[in-house]
Amino acid sequence: MNEVATKRHEKSRNKRMERQMLELERVRSVILSAASRELRNLFVLGGLERKSQTMHSIWVKSILAACVVVILLTSPVFAATRLKNICRVKGQEENTLRGWGLVVGLNGTGEANDPATMRAIARAMEVMGNPLTNSPQQQAFNELKKIKNVSMVMVTATVPATGGRRGDRLDCFVSAMNGKSLEGGRLAFASLMGPNTQDQRVYALCEGQITIDEPAQPMVGYIHNGCQLEADIFTPFFRDGYITLILDRHHADFQMANEVVYSIRRKLEFSESGGAKVQEDSVRAINASNIVVRIPEVYKYDPVAFASEVLDTPIEDPQTESRVVINPRAGTIVISGDVEIGDVIVTHKNVTVEASQGPTFAAIDVDESTKPRLQTLITQLDALKVPPADMIDIILGIERNGKLHGRLILER
Repeated sequence: MNEVATKRHEKSRNKRMERQMLELERVRSVILSAASRELRNLFVLGGLERKSQTMHSIWVKSILAACVVVILLTSPVFAATRLKNICRVKGQEENTLRGWGLVVGLNGTGEANDPATMRAIARAMEVMGNPLTNSPQQQAFNELKKIKNVSMVMVTATVPATGGRRGDRLDCFVSAMNGKSLEGGRLAFASLMGPNTQDQRVYALCEGQITIDEPAQPMVGYIHNGCQLEADIFTPFFRDGYITLILDRHHADFQMANEVVYSIRRKLEFSESGGAKVQEDSVRAINASNIVVRIPEVYKYDPVAFASEVLDTPIEDPQTESRVVINPRAGTIVISGDVEIGDVIVTHKNVTVEASQGPTFAAIDVDESTKPRLQTLITQLDALKVPPADMIDIILGIERNGKLHGRLILER
């Protein structure tokens, strides 16, 4: 079964490469033909008008240089990307630390007579060895009611996907829970914990002067390098001798997962096994977005080198599903070039456009579709000066009619 799938995959890829080469050759022939005509005209012009030899030589060299550039630009270089550009390694994820803190030094823009803030102040005073008097609790709180230069805040910091070591400093972000503004305030302290609520360990401490990015949003700010890690945070990327690759959401589908598996197997066969066949369970796709790769014995004590080799695998012409992304508020329409539509007649206001597949001979290449494309329809509508809002309504109508052969994504 593996050999059959490999042959089918190679046949499909060869067809794509052949179509690309034919198109590149056609473009190159057209441009070179035009350049040849201009070159002949220059020679005739030079003979008739007896132009200077120097000027004529400059013209000839310019045309020849242009031809060389055209040949280089239209040479058969196929779209390819590295595997690391379309996936990530499981375990290499960012982690967000969260905690509560107090901002002091506000110019009367804090929260007075707030029970939560007063309890936080009392607790902070107790931790720092200056507890309230032994009077009853209500009487002790009354001593804090008039404080207006303190605000209670939520503090967050993001640990990078590669982890962090104790002593590393990160930016932290501060959001006020009460008060009127954090302008001019300073975060006195905040203890940050991990995403697991059952883990009571303090991973970082924060303090520092708050910077307000947007004056219109004075309740939100940040502190540059205001968070210091107090514990090592590791992000293991392999488990039980395997690494797991997760395709990003824009490339996660069964075709792409199969392409990645094939490319990794081929690289392992020719770079590490001397051309020997790689076992099927060494690289396999679990579903449309997850691929597991077994770490070879030679990399048992150097998994980082193996992960680097795998992520450097070239993926030729990564294919994604056909999509149309629409933002009605901004009036933008983004179409992948292969979005097809069924036979439709669009009548919108005073515009009527027919998109249909005319009578054609049977195609030799069954993979080559002759159905109308959405991009062609949009080009026709744009030539008719149809506004983007009307184009969006037309696309939505085609989709509701079941004639849009692609995924429609509406951004709100």
